[in-house]
Amino acid sequence: MKLVVISGVSGSGKSNALNVLEDLDYYCIDNLPAGLLPAFAEQTLASPNDAITHAAVGIDARNLPEQLHRFSYILEQLKNKGVVVEIIFLDADDNILLKRFSETRRKHPLTEDENTLSEAIKQERELLAPIASRADLIVDTSQTNIYQLRDLIKERLTGSTSQEFSLLFESFGFKHGVPTDADFVFDVRCLPNPHWEASLRKFTGLDQPVIDFLKEHDVVKQMFEDINKFLGVWIPRFEYENRSYLTIAIGCTGGQHRSVYLAQKLCDAYSAKRAHVHIRHRDIG
Repeated sequence: MKLVVISGVSGSGKSNALNVLEDLDYYCIDNLPAGLLPAFAEQTLASPNDAITHAAVGIDARNLPEQLHRFSYILEQLKNKGVVVEIIFLDADDNILLKRFSETRRKHPLTEDENTLSEAIKQERELLAPIASRADLIVDTSQTNIYQLRDLIKERLTGSTSQEFSLLFESFGFKHGVPTDADFVFDVRCLPNPHWEASLRKFTGLDQPVIDFLKEHDVVKQMFEDINKFLGVWIPRFEYENRSYLTIAIGCTGGQHRSVYLAQKLCDAYSAKRAHVHIRHRDIG
């Protein structure tokens, strides 16, 4: 059985993630007590005629604190039963979380009369730290809308198994913040900037005029070759360590031109020689 654990801070999009998995025919349970995971797996595996092969559970700070503290032990119990476990942890910037709760007027599960929303968010992160530390994938949803989150979850899980390795190339703009879920971050702001060419400003790194402009500069080609060589050495090491996912983020100033061009070029190069290679241009609006 494959079990996906969806966890994260309140307001980061856990319910949306579970809805995506439900659409992918996962058997989904929201807020299952962590201590019941081994029993759930054992009961499921003991019913081969009506077996659940793919399941997803949401675990949040409403769990008993002692069960959250014992999460690593619970995880080992599951693996000893032959369950393939993948953990996706969703997070977001504190200011974004505060804004989301203000807009929706939802009550944070840990807010009480004597503590503020900010204090509840801090407490929640501390409670969920044992899960976050074991996560296969941490997704920062600060700059991600519901549709982008759904696409990301689908890309990462569709058709994947414990033996498959997924690569995500992501372009972004430094002025909008660095993706906190990135394993590698490459800064390409030193390259010639199409933004300063008035005729190119309205295009992105996916458009031919910008592509032609960047192709004219040898330093852009050198940057691509250097990043590609670096990844060629270190991606296999992550595979060897049984990592399921790897996110490579390429950043320029606004996330419109240079980073988009290089992220797409790297994605195309790796798509030609391996499966499960994905692209995301975070800041193309």
